[in-house]
Amino acid sequence: MVRLITHNMLACHARNCTKDNFPLVFSDVELVVREAELNPDFLRRFLPKLDWAALVDTARSLGDTALPDDMPAEWTDAQLQHLHHVLLEMHVEEGNMTCRGCGHVYPIQNGIPNMLLAEHEIAR
Repeated sequence: MVRLITHNMLACHARNCTKDNFPLVFSDVELVVREAELNPDFLRRFLPKLDWAALVDTARSLGDTALPDDMPAEWTDAQLQHLHHVLLEMHVEEGNMTCRGCGHVYPIQNGIPNMLLAEHEIAR
């Protein structure tokens, strides 16, 4: 399943794709929300690994506009709950992720992204 926590780490690695390859852009998505147990300590430890601007942009493209433009310096319980929702409860079940740089499309079927490249597409 493609959750935004995973999506925030995915980039295009197709041959000759060296710029504007992150974040991949969702299209034609089927979005499912699945509740998950909140773990504030995990979220706080994971914050430094996030590309905040990419997360906010992606969440908004999927219809969730509650994340602030800038990462809060201090987190309220409500803000952590919403971050949890965006990162761990929003699942893209079907659709595509497209590279802004080269246009390569990575399909998502049954919640699984196909990140495999053909031999001629592999960056060396």
